[in-house]
Order: sequence, then C-alpha cells, then structure tokens
Amino acid sequence: MLDTRNTIIRLLQNIGSRKEVEQYLKQFASMESKQFAVIKVGGGVLRDDLEALASSLSFLHKVGLFPIVVLGGGPQLNEALEEAGIETPRIDGMRVTTPDALEVARKVFQNVNLQLVDALEALGTHARPITSGVFEAELLDHDRLGLVGEVRGIHTEGIVSAIRSGCLPILSSLGETPTGQIVNINADVAARELALRIQPFKIVFLTPTGGLLDQYERLIPSVNLTEDYDELMQQDWVHSGMRLKLQQIKELLDQLPLSSSVSITTPGQLARELFTHRGSGTLVRRGESVQCHPSMEKLDRTRIRELLEACFQRQLADDYFELKPFHRIYLTDSYRATAILTLEDGLPYLDKFGVTRKAQGEGLGQSLWARMKRENSKLFWRARSENPINNWYFQESDGTYSAGRWTVFWYGMESFEEMKRCVEIALAMPATFYEHAVADA
Repeated sequence: MLDTRNTIIRLLQNIGSRKEVEQYLKQFASMESKQFAVIKVGGGVLRDDLEALASSLSFLHKVGLFPIVVLGGGPQLNEALEEAGIETPRIDGMRVTTPDALEVARKVFQNVNLQLVDALEALGTHARPITSGVFEAELLDHDRLGLVGEVRGIHTEGIVSAIRSGCLPILSSLGETPTGQIVNINADVAARELALRIQPFKIVFLTPTGGLLDQYERLIPSVNLTEDYDELMQQDWVHSGMRLKLQQIKELLDQLPLSSSVSITTPGQLARELFTHRGSGTLVRRGESVQCHPSMEKLDRTRIRELLEACFQRQLADDYFELKPFHRIYLTDSYRATAILTLEDGLPYLDKFGVTRKAQGEGLGQSLWARMKRENSKLFWRARSENPINNWYFQESDGTYSAGRWTVFWYGMESFEEMKRCVEIALAMPATFYEHAVADA
C-alpha cells in the first residue's frame, strides 16, 4: 500500500498544483470523517467502470478520507427482472415494486455491493457492505407503488462503526419500515436524505456522462443556482432527467450549509473534481448573486483594488478609479469576481474581468460572464497574448485581432467599421496595471 505522502505526490503530479491539493486536504481533514462526502454511484457506472471507481475510492481512502458511498443498480435490476419474467412498470418515475420484484432487487443490490467491496479489498482498501439498518422508511403509496419506501429516518451507527474501523461504508438503497418490512428506495433519494442528515462538505453523483450537458452535448462546468437556475429551467433543452436532477439538487442545497456543493463527474475524474479549483465535471453550488452597479459610487474601491491585484498579480494604477468612464460594474456579493465595463467612444468595453482562483472553481466567473453577456448585446475587450484564459475568450467572442502583445476580442459588432473602431480604441488604450508584480497573498 502506498503511504499517504507518496499518494499525495502522485496526486500532485497528475491533477493539480501542490497549493490546491494541500488546501483541500487541510479543509477535509478539519471536519468529521463522516462529513467529508456522500457519493452516489449509478448502476451504469458500477457495470461499465468498476475498476476506475474502485481505484478512485481507494485513492481517497489512502489520503485518510472516508466518503460514504450509496449504490444504485438500475440497469442490473432491469436485466434480472427481465430474466425472471417480472414486469415492473414505472409511475411518476418510480418503479412499482411487488414482493417478487423486491426479492430480486435484494439479491441484485447485495451482489452489486459485494462487487465493489471485493474490488476495493483487492486494492488493499478495507470496505464494509451495509445493506440494511440505515434508512428507516414508510410505504410511500402501497396501492399504487407496492413496496416502495419514503425515508423517514437515518441511522448512522453502522456508518460510524465502519469508519472507526478504517473501512469505507458501502450502502445499498434498501430501507425498512418500523415493523421490519424491507422496501425499495430510489438511490438518488437515499443519497439526498443521507446528505441532509450527515451535512457533508461534498455530495457527488458519479454518472457515465460525467456532468450536466448543454444543448450541444458540451459539459457545463459549473452552475451557480442563485444566478443560473431560473435561466436554465427556461431552456427547451433542460427536460426530463436533467430537469429533475437540477430540481432535486436545488432542493437539497437549499437545506444544507452554503459551503456544501454537489459535483457530477466520472469515477476517473473524481480526484480532480475534489482537489482542484477547476475540477472536472459539473459543480453545482447555491452560490451568490451578481449585482450590476452603474458607477463606483457606493462600492468599496479598496476591496475591488485588492481583488484585481490578486487576480492579475500586478499593481493597479493609483488613479484608476478617477480616470475611467465607468459604464457598468458587475460584482458578486463577496467581492470575489467582477467585470468592469467602461464606455469608449459610445461602445461598451470590458476593462477588467477578475475572478479569484477559488471563485473560478465555484463557477462564479461563469455566472458573472453569462449575466454580463445577457445584458450587453455588444462588447469588446483586449488581453495580453500570454493570458491563460485566452482560449476561453476565443470561444466567447465573434472575432479577434492580434497585434504584438495584445489580442482584441469582440462580439455583437454589426459592421466592419465598428470592428475596426474597436481594434483601434483597444490598442491605443494605456495600460492600467504597472508592470511590476505584487506579492502573492
């Protein structure tokens, strides 16, 4: 077994900077073991990606972390029921569970659980299968749904015992009524109810897609529910499973501390999602709102200066706030992300776009940018040629022009003359950061 130090070194070499990883390890180590993370694993992942799943969970165990794993098993149960000739229609997305179907489900869920436990033990990681005793439930609607349970209580004794013994707790989504009747519980619901009881720092859904996808099947890296939820729910392409998932995540995070988050990723990218600011998947947080201000008059200029200097690692010109013709200032409640727009010859110009590294990981920059773009039909800006986010700027712009150390970007410009004017204005603009760097805070 690799010792903790070697494991951390391997992680540093593969997924992120030492500073990032150490920050998260310190943060996770400061909380109770059972409050680190609840990880829900879909049946498709267990069937198709068991090796990567076991490897990622083993990795977390080796750095002293104990995620609570809740297993689904839908595809496996579908196959077993079909082989047994048992039909189980769905009502409102829930599987009608007869006594015969429940007997099959118990065997399937036990086998799925043991498959993961055996895979973990083969890697030298102790794991404990917990197939009962956690979810106390009542029958949801016996006449319509049969033996489907609604969680009424969570018993954590078995989970705590497993962690104290150095084992990863691996849970099946079966519950019991007070009279001892076994009931089927949707795995997403089981994970949600467990998270509400445990109040973990992280809730993770491992899926084959590795995140939420937009209308072009592209990964959505982050969702700030405060800013993005209503806009997303209005989109035609947010429907069926994705719509339900967003609603469930919002309901969950609304009842958890602001620091909690939900990540949707694949087993192979789990460590990157947990230990780096940018992650690898979709990170959903309750987030914070973005305000639009017409001027700097009521804003804390000292905090904005500190934000910009921390983001750009350069000292802002002393007279910056006095010289600029400010048009709109987009600013998050925490002063961790801002977009400062000025009016240049009647055209809106993005003078500064700054987001702290941690806020980038939370998706605040994406939310702020989306808000700014919705409210400004045309915009131009420039960036130094070595700017690390230029690739993203290229994606967000309609056109660009590079000259020397600057690249000019724009969107929404309607004529060649307008584009030409943007380029001339941007290239002639004096720098507002001094060349020497500020000390890294």
